Amino acid sequence: MGAMSESAVSLPWIVIRQDDNGNRYRVGRYATRAEAQKIADSLDDHGHKQLYWVERIGQNGDGVHN
Repeated sequence: MGAMSESAVSLPWIVIRQDDNGNRYRVGRYATRAEAQKIADSLDDHGHKQLYWVERIGQNGDGVHN
């Protein structure tokens, strides 16, 4: 197993931020959905207009594309 697939297995949940222009950025990777959701919620509470959400990384290793 390569390093990339090992990290996808151990940290399959990612927090995504989308700015006002529709640009998406990976904020971080987490072991559990609950941990990722806690981070997304805390960032959301800062009152910025950006959107934050949690996605599970798929088989292709990239959860950013919908």
